[in-house]
Amino acid sequence: MNPIDFSVLLRGDNPQLIAKGLATTFELTAAAWLLAVVLGTLLALLRMAPNRAAQGFVAGYVEYHQNVPMLVQLFLWYFGIPTLLPGDWQQWINRQGSEFFFAFFAIALAMAAYMSEGLRGGIRSIPQSQLEAARALGLTFLQSLRQVVLPQAVRIALPTFVNHTVLLFKNSSLAMAVGVAELTYVTRDIESQSFRTVEVYLFTTLVYLGFSFLIMAGGSLAERRLRIPTR
Repeated sequence: MNPIDFSVLLRGDNPQLIAKGLATTFELTAAAWLLAVVLGTLLALLRMAPNRAAQGFVAGYVEYHQNVPMLVQLFLWYFGIPTLLPGDWQQWINRQGSEFFFAFFAIALAMAAYMSEGLRGGIRSIPQSQLEAARALGLTFLQSLRQVVLPQAVRIALPTFVNHTVLLFKNSSLAMAVGVAELTYVTRDIESQSFRTVEVYLFTTLVYLGFSFLIMAGGSLAERRLRIPTR
C-alpha cells in the first residue's frame, strides 16, 4: 500500500499547470455567470410580460434547459452548432478558441434558465399592489419593474442566485469534455502521468469544496446586508 504523497502536485510544471487551470475555471465561471444573470433577468421579465407568445417562448426555453443534461447541451453546441455556421465563421471561432467559447455559451444559456426561474419567484412574491401603486404614480410597466419590483425581487431571490452560482462553478468542470484546460482537465492529466489518483483528485475535490464554501459565505454576507427590514 503506497502512502499518500501530495508532493506530486509540486513536481515539475505541475504548480503552473494547476494555477493556469484554476484561472481558466474562474474565467469560465465569471463569464458564464455574467451572461446567465443578464439573460436570466431578461427571460424573467419576458415571462412576466402580458404576452402569451413571450411567456410560451420562455417556458419552452426553461423546460429545455432544465430537463436536458448540461453535458448533452455542451456537446450540441461544440459538435453540432458549428456545422450550421458559414466556413469563415467557423475558422474565426476556431482561431479564438472554440472550446472555451462554446463551453461558456452552453453553460451560460443553461444556467440562465435557472436564474430566470429564481428571479421570477422573487417577482411573484412582491404584492401586486406595489406594481399597481407604481403605475398609479405615472411609471410605465418597465419603469415599475426596474425601480420598484426588481430591487426587492433580487433581495428575495438572492439565496437562490447563490445556489445557482455554486452550481455554475461546479458545472464548469464539464468543459473538460470538449478540451477546455480548466482545473479538472489539468488535474486529470497530472493523474494520468503520475498515477497518484487519490492525491490528485482529493486535491481537486478540496479546491472545489473550498471555493464553493467561499461563494456561499459571500452570498450569506450579501443576504444579511441586503435583507429587507421587517417589523
